[in-house]
Amino acid sequence: MRTPLIVGNWKMNLNTREATNLVKSIFAGVRGLGGIEVVVCPSYTALSAVSSALEKTNIGLGAQNMYTEPEGAFTGEISPLMLKDLGCRFVILGHSERRAVFGEKDALINKKVLTALKYSIVPIVCVGETLEEHERRETEQVIQRQFEGTFKDLTATDWKRTVIAYEPVWAIGTGRTAMPSQAEEAHAFIRELLASRVNEVADEVRILYGGSIKPDNFGKIMAQPNVDGGLVGGASLKAESFIEIVKSSLPKNETSGIKS
Repeated sequence: MRTPLIVGNWKMNLNTREATNLVKSIFAGVRGLGGIEVVVCPSYTALSAVSSALEKTNIGLGAQNMYTEPEGAFTGEISPLMLKDLGCRFVILGHSERRAVFGEKDALINKKVLTALKYSIVPIVCVGETLEEHERRETEQVIQRQFEGTFKDLTATDWKRTVIAYEPVWAIGTGRTAMPSQAEEAHAFIRELLASRVNEVADEVRILYGGSIKPDNFGKIMAQPNVDGGLVGGASLKAESFIEIVKSSLPKNETSGIKS
């Protein structure tokens, strides 16, 4: 059975004090919950402080991006070794904002994925279609193209340490959310792509949904058989809403596991 995973992507928000206070409030709200994995991804400047605040908890720490090299003359970038030094176990790669705003292509994202795996960081890799592609009914074509380019050369062992996030770009920050049936259709298609590539581990890979997740809409999406969690944006910036989303994702009869 795949353990649900809820990831908070804080994007370019919160100073060090605000980030530390937020993660403390989140932990207070999810403490004692079990059968679920919770991860927060602050901005780079807050990683160290949040890492310290998360000591002796089971909430995971992730970064929002990473470069392909461990060190070198790459001004403004951050390396996998730097992230590991700060206690990061996860990294978000290929987010639609990285693709659209910063022009990242599948080939570069693929290099980042392989680098993360090389340094034992779990990549949370985003795929999904724009509004124009969605309206042209090209969802599956876009997902397949991104899948083939982004996940090139992964082994079965690599796949066991990889998370996929389906984020319909038309639903990010727009207030529009995919219907549960739409989310399931896309997730099931990704699962089919996995089976065609590495059938022996296709049922082990977690696939998250991301796109205007709110406490009042995620429960029905999370109930879909191929949805294994959420990549949460704006709603992760408030402890109350993020905690509600975590609780709405709990497996039945689970009450302990995230401890101090």
